[in-house]
Amino acid sequence: MLRSRCVVLALLIAVAPAIHTQVQTSAPKSVITVHVRKSGLFSAFAHDHVVTAPVTSGALDTKAMTVQITVPTRQMKVVDPGVSEKERTEIQETMLGPKVLNVEKYPEIRFASSHVELLGPQHYRVTGKLQLHGANRELTFEVTGGPEQYQGKARLKQTEFGIEPVAVAGGTVKVKDELEIEFNVFGSELASNR
Repeated sequence: MLRSRCVVLALLIAVAPAIHTQVQTSAPKSVITVHVRKSGLFSAFAHDHVVTAPVTSGALDTKAMTVQITVPTRQMKVVDPGVSEKERTEIQETMLGPKVLNVEKYPEIRFASSHVELLGPQHYRVTGKLQLHGANRELTFEVTGGPEQYQGKARLKQTEFGIEPVAVAGGTVKVKDELEIEFNVFGSELASNR
């Protein structure tokens, strides 16, 4: 019995550095996080929503100072902390369904910059077109970082893209029209021209 334990321990010691190296070298992924806040008379009884979305493709040209990003709507995921799995699944289905994102009709969200202004060292103002839910709207936001990693925040109103904010209980509980979007994008994941 003691011998078999020693063999197992020896194997774990031998394999542990390889496992540690594999975990350490896995590259971080570009992600967009959407914060959906609550409103309404009985909003105290509801909760805010958090949605994550992977950036699956894009292009970055640091010479021309342009960026393009694509997010598949079907891969957006509700990650609300503090709610049951059943509630999270219901929120997810509503978000992906015809009342909100309508992923069958609009499978992607796209952003393409039209102007990038350098505000200071690793600080930019980006203006471009956001294509969401069949609508194209101009969006301006600030970005920091580069060239390995870029971070920023933007705000937009759902109604500007033809999405009516979800309301329940006769509108006494609803989500706010304005969403806050945070992004963390890694330059190495985008097709680049530097």
